[in-house]
Amino acid sequence: MDVAVIGGTGAEGFGLSLRLASAGHRVTIGSRDAQRGADAARRAVETLADTAHITGTTNEDAAASVDVLMVTVPFAGQADIYRSIAGSVRPGAIVMDATSPLATAVGGRAWQVVRPWHGSAAEQASALLGEGPRVVAAFHTIAAHALADLEHPLDSDVLVCGDDDDAKTVIGGLIDDIPDLRWIDCGALSMARITETLTPLLINVNRRYKTKDSGFRIVGREGWGSPP
Repeated sequence: MDVAVIGGTGAEGFGLSLRLASAGHRVTIGSRDAQRGADAARRAVETLADTAHITGTTNEDAAASVDVLMVTVPFAGQADIYRSIAGSVRPGAIVMDATSPLATAVGGRAWQVVRPWHGSAAEQASALLGEGPRVVAAFHTIAAHALADLEHPLDSDVLVCGDDDDAKTVIGGLIDDIPDLRWIDCGALSMARITETLTPLLINVNRRYKTKDSGFRIVGREGWGSPP
């Protein structure tokens, strides 16, 4: 599948690009600067092997080139990024938002949150994109360093929220392609108001136990089948 990672030069986006490309997907890394995007793509290819399909360009060109986007940017710059790509996103495209509204955006601490006007960062993204794109929220509980460490097993579930079931299934399929990850359908996009706040919860757990690897597993998932 062709996937663009908007903000893919950041730690989380770069790690996600590596994981998707290693699973066989064709990845375009987007950046505010085309050269930075190209440099990140070159580093990713060197990390994986010359057989990896990874290119780099601007966020706008990356958004215009595919039907599936993953946006991995800090909350402080989220609104500006979505405004910049809104005119480039294809009608009906699936846009996965991984933003957590951490208080660092307003000078606070990473284990605290701020509440966006729309209720969640994902709902803010949907409002900024307007009608057409289908927004899904996911990847709030997977650490950036773990994504980038391909030798590190990702022992976690990915909580996915969205109002379009088909869009969630597409993102879920990409998640399932990454070894040791599973996706959990958590319902409507408004549920991102809860899942986004799990990021600072895990940060607090990591601080208390002096670790980096806390995550979530939902008990009983193997016996549930697909959502009705």
